[in-house]
Amino acid sequence: MQEETYLGALADEMRTWRRDIHRHPELGFEEHRTCGMVARLLQAWDIEVTEGVGGTGVVGTLRGIKGPGRSLGLRADMDALPMDELGAVAHRSVNPGVFHGCGHDGHTAIMLGVAKTLATGKRDFRGTVHLIFQPAEETLGGGAAMLKDGLFERFPCDEIYALHNINQLPAGMVGVRNGAILSACDVFRIRIQGVGTHAAMPHLGIDPILVGTSLVQALQSIVSRNVDPLETSVISVCTFNAGTARNVIADHAELTGTVRTLSVQTQQLTIKRMQEICGAAAAMYQCGITLEWLVSGPPTVNAPEQADVVRRAVANTLGADKLEPDMRPLMASEDFAFMLQARPGAYFFLGHDGQMCHHPQFDFDDETSPLGVSVFLDIIRQRLG
Repeated sequence: MQEETYLGALADEMRTWRRDIHRHPELGFEEHRTCGMVARLLQAWDIEVTEGVGGTGVVGTLRGIKGPGRSLGLRADMDALPMDELGAVAHRSVNPGVFHGCGHDGHTAIMLGVAKTLATGKRDFRGTVHLIFQPAEETLGGGAAMLKDGLFERFPCDEIYALHNINQLPAGMVGVRNGAILSACDVFRIRIQGVGTHAAMPHLGIDPILVGTSLVQALQSIVSRNVDPLETSVISVCTFNAGTARNVIADHAELTGTVRTLSVQTQQLTIKRMQEICGAAAAMYQCGITLEWLVSGPPTVNAPEQADVVRRAVANTLGADKLEPDMRPLMASEDFAFMLQARPGAYFFLGHDGQMCHHPQFDFDDETSPLGVSVFLDIIRQRLG
């Protein structure tokens, strides 16, 4: 009964924190208000705080009273999306064009709930917990920036964990899997330099639109004819810009899009074939083609041992019937992948009721916050005793 009363009071606090963050969203590497709020709360609970890690990242460190032992990293992301909120909630964003449409406000509130529980308890564990509040997840840049700033050298972690909300699972359910749970993401830009001419005299120019349309089709042959059918690759050309007049053949065109893959090997194969196809098209059409990679991130790959820790934590706290032990991977991407390349760990999903992430009316399900806290706390109990 005491635990239920505590979790109820904590749920109210997490709701307040979360809705305040939601109301004041900030983009990647601009989370100054959010990281200031996080730092103040952690300091109020007598937690060691380091600010400015990887730009606007915050790390809170708690050491158990039983002495040295394993070190755990628990990560939450803090940034919002560059989009307008269309929902009518009372805590709607006050910043035009910026919106917590992915639930990072909820992830931050959950981690603050973990922090307060650990700090106001007896810290009756052996080892260290590093609470990692990460900036700029949406750009796939914040995790890498924290690593470049010496995250694991300054805050040693033997293993690391993170969660994300998802409406593909019912509220109260948790999903995890061994291996890749999210895809790699490579954002590309293809620039085609042709020769402009009058629309009535195409033989005097080199039409970049013709080149571009052939490229769009040729790139799909990578998925259908080069990638192992038992592997996964998704190539999406999402923008195609060329021309300014209906009777002029443009002199250049630009295509942008993404590549999603579930293994590093398939990622490398897809990138290699794209480069080869662009080179061949340039020779065939006698034009200039440049292929640029604007963002690149690896797949998010769970280690089996740490995924099992999550499974036990869910069974211990929520019940085995609330666990999806081998959920299907998603082709979305996440820069926690960089941290999982550096340390073994696990990324898991927390089900919720409501719109899917990135929907303009999305709002995090506050009823799920205590469940996330419970799972994280059981991970700590398992690994730090």
